[in-house]
Formats: sequence, C-alpha cells, structure tokens
Amino acid sequence: MGRRTILLDGGMGRELQRMGAPFRQPEWSALALIEAPDYVRRAHDAFLDAGADIITSNSYALVPFHIGEERFAAQGGALASLAGRLARQAADAKAGARVAGSLPPLFGSYRADLFDAARAADLLAPLVRGLAPHVDLWLAETQSAVAEVRAVRAALGADARPLWLSFTLEDEAADAAVHPRLRGGEAVAQAAEAALALGADALLFNCSQPEVMGPALAAAQGAAAGAPLPLGVYANAFPPQPKDAAANDGLDELRADLTPASYLDWARRWVDAGAAIVGGCCGIGPDHIRALAAALP
Repeated sequence: MGRRTILLDGGMGRELQRMGAPFRQPEWSALALIEAPDYVRRAHDAFLDAGADIITSNSYALVPFHIGEERFAAQGGALASLAGRLARQAADAKAGARVAGSLPPLFGSYRADLFDAARAADLLAPLVRGLAPHVDLWLAETQSAVAEVRAVRAALGADARPLWLSFTLEDEAADAAVHPRLRGGEAVAQAAEAALALGADALLFNCSQPEVMGPALAAAQGAAAGAPLPLGVYANAFPPQPKDAAANDGLDELRADLTPASYLDWARRWVDAGAAIVGGCCGIGPDHIRALAAALP
C-alpha cells in the first residue's frame, strides 16, 4: 500500500542558504529568485527527491516587507510568475507531484497588528495573477489572524482550486497546551470555524514550535465537530518566538534537537492525533522530509 499521509516540502529559505544561494535580509528567499533562480529549482528538486508530494512556490517573500514597495510594484507579478513556473517545472518532472501556490502574510510574518485590510487586495492581486497558471492548490500560510485568510479568500474570487489555510501559533504562552491561540490572539477554534465558513479544503498549522502543534490539532478537531476538514502540520526549527517577534526579521539560530529522527517522532504524534498532511517549515530540510517519507503511514 502507498503512504496515506500527504507530505509537504520543508523550509525554502534555510535550504537556499544551506545550498549557498544568494541569501540575506530583508529579501530572504526572494533574493535567490531575483539573482539566481536555478537555486530555487534545485531546492524544489531536493525536496521532491526526498519524497515530498507537494512543493510550495517560492513566493513567500514576494511582499513589500521583504523586497520593498518599489520592487514589488515593478516586479511583484513577474517574480510570482517565475516562482510558480519553477515549481511547476520541478513538479512536472516527478509523477504525481503537485504545486501549492504560497500566499504569504502581507505585512510581515507574525504581525497581525500590522494587517491592513484596505491594502490587502492590491498586494494579493499580482501574486495570484502570477502564480495562477502554475499551481494546483492555494496555500495561505503563516497567517496570524482570521482577517488575513478572509482577504485571501476574497482575492481568489471564483477560483475553484483547493484552498488550504495555515495559521501560525503562539509559541511561548503559558497555557498553550490548554488554550492554543493564533499569534494574533484568536483561539484555534475560531480559525477552524473560519476555515469551514470560507470553504477551505484543509486547515494547517505552521511556522511554530513542534510542541504547540498537538494541542492545536485537538482544538481544531473539536471545533470542526466531525466536518470533513483535513488537518495538517509543518513546524519550524526555531526556538520559541516572543510576541513581538517578526518571522524572518533576523536569522535565528536553529534548534539542535530537531534532527530528522526527532522530527519524525513529532510527526508520528501529529499523524496519530489526526494530521493527514505533514511537512516542515523554517529549518526543516530535505533530510527531515526523507525521514518522514520513509516512515509515515
């Protein structure tokens, strides 16, 4: 029998850095796309070779927060198209592989307080337009608040492709094991309810500590009340991030304890807790995905 768990890829930015691609702040993973796109294709290939079923377009940093207002206005759509095309080419070279179009937080990761609904449509439009010819599904990822995913749903309009919503969670809250929350403060149950109301095809949690993922899965299952909403997890390898942190605002050290073997242990727990989709975020590389591919049911 084939594997039932759907495997995502890992963290593109840290993999590009590991490979020696152009990489710095504030551009993050967009710099390789701008200066040396062959590295992006090679990173996609590495995750596919490791066993990923779905690769994510390298469009996460294609927002003014990372590439600046001027470059975004002039090149945002073209760069999104390039990101989608590179992912599509890599996926087409592996039978059955799919491409998720990454729709990122628009005003800085983890910063629900900076979300500007009045600007969201204008920032999402070139990303959607550039990615649309190349992707099999949409992945709104590292979302900190329900308002962010509502903006994504509106920007996609009548697009009928699957929409996966992925939220980032508070890492350091003392009661996270009992009351898991999004980084914007809303309860995970509210995120699950919003996912159902928006017609999402999957609800995921990403760019947070492995330790907070199990409680989030439990809360999401409780809120979904038996609805057919697949759940997923792709954790990062950062230490706990404080409430005033902005993801990718600096180069955090990675946790030494999250080896491929230990990450597999976490993934097994998530699958046992109901996750149907598993992958990795920042700091989780092809070796981690290879371990998941070899061992998950």
